[in-house]
Amino acid sequence: MKYPIGIQDFDKIINEGYTYVDKTELIYKLVHEGSYYFLSRPRRFGKSLLMSTLDAYFSGKRELFKNLAIEKLEEDWTAYPVLHLDLNTGKYNSKDSLTHALDDFLSRLEANYGTFHSEKTLELRFMGIIERIYHKTGKPVVILVDEYDKPLLQSINNKELQEDFRATLKAFYSVLKTQDRYIRFALLTGVTKFGKVSVFSDLNNLIDISMDEGYDTLCGITEEEMHRYFEESIQKLAERYKISYEETCARLKKRYDGYHFVEYGTGVYNPFSLLSTFRASKFGSYWFETGTPTFLVQLLQRENFYLPDLTQQQVSADMLNCIDTMDRNPIPVIYQSGYLTIKDYDEEFKVYTLGFPNEEVEEGFANYLLPYYAHTGSEGAPMYVRNFVLALRNGRPEQFMKRMQVLFADTDYKIVGNAELYFQNAFYIVTKLLGFYTEVERTISDGRIDMIVKTKDYIYIFEFKYDQNADIALQQIENKGYAQPFVTDGRKIVKIGVNFSREHRCIDEWKIKE
Repeated sequence: MKYPIGIQDFDKIINEGYTYVDKTELIYKLVHEGSYYFLSRPRRFGKSLLMSTLDAYFSGKRELFKNLAIEKLEEDWTAYPVLHLDLNTGKYNSKDSLTHALDDFLSRLEANYGTFHSEKTLELRFMGIIERIYHKTGKPVVILVDEYDKPLLQSINNKELQEDFRATLKAFYSVLKTQDRYIRFALLTGVTKFGKVSVFSDLNNLIDISMDEGYDTLCGITEEEMHRYFEESIQKLAERYKISYEETCARLKKRYDGYHFVEYGTGVYNPFSLLSTFRASKFGSYWFETGTPTFLVQLLQRENFYLPDLTQQQVSADMLNCIDTMDRNPIPVIYQSGYLTIKDYDEEFKVYTLGFPNEEVEEGFANYLLPYYAHTGSEGAPMYVRNFVLALRNGRPEQFMKRMQVLFADTDYKIVGNAELYFQNAFYIVTKLLGFYTEVERTISDGRIDMIVKTKDYIYIFEFKYDQNADIALQQIENKGYAQPFVTDGRKIVKIGVNFSREHRCIDEWKIKE
């Protein structure tokens, strides 16, 4: 079986015998129910392949769709002129970079369809091209814009540059409305949605299907599709790990499933991670290996975001649909980027509860965040976590705490603002990572962090204090009977009191009682 990993060209997938998960029934519905659409999905989720498939369909390449659902649905395989703008490959770090990309797109079209001397601006040139193509071919045009928001995301920390990009794109995309009589179909895709007060303010004819139940599986792989196309791959994976078919399916679901783009909608697997797992016959962290969400970390740090709140977010649909409020709340862009997904929905108050979609994202995000919030040195987060876990499994709490002290050492260029918030965020990441290898219970309230870690042979009870001392922390464990529920457990109980110094921004004392 050939897996189309990283292949975004529909023609190549079909002609070279790669497995194609058939989405053409939804594509047929899309093109026959409306004309103007916007779709937001995380990176590596198949947006570019969707655009390439639409390109082939509107180009009338019927032979490519043999044995696919649309072959029986479509009777009129009319070929339309297709304008396909892909902004994914540019490096948008200056005012001219976006202008150059759009100019290149237009110049190539003008070489075939001509230009007019009065068309001085990008939007006027775009308008002229669409009209000339229509009159020359006698057919309305199809416009596909892939990764429309790449310039905006790359300039997310440069307000002046981003405002310039917004103004340029707003004028450019407004052509989709002014030239409506010459346009058959248009689709814009991207990771995020910059809302009505910016890029899309002139496009009130654009239907946003990002949270539309009818199209929630247009990108991604459903449970049914996984079993329909990849049964052999699942069996091979089970044999590789010497586990049952049922356990293999459960592990795949836990690690790569869980994306929900609408309340009560169908869950989907991350297609890149799932296909990569089948190709390598190995469970891994494939999505994070293809890119790092630097701009997300910058947003979290800039807003002094309290990380434990990431999985306790309750937001409205309006907030999820637009990232224009990210200066006040980074959650919408984190959701739209795929690091959070819909977990529950309150019908009465129209409020969504968000959380990590699956284990791959939760573990990968924590691993990526750790160096930004704590001092990991050259070892990096994975090695640090491994050494933490081994110290606890082997009954070496002193070694564990020494590593913790180094991890929380003050690093001026990373630690800003409130020291207590810094410690809570860093400790949240550590406990999150520990939780993938041990059983962790953590409660956070009133500026106090308690943690219980359970391994095969030990139960560790931690109490943390700020600007007090380790004896007080240990005494609280005793006074409140934190160990009482585990006295009949059989595992050795270890109590650890820790004090964190606000002044020095580090763990300055700990005591261990067995």
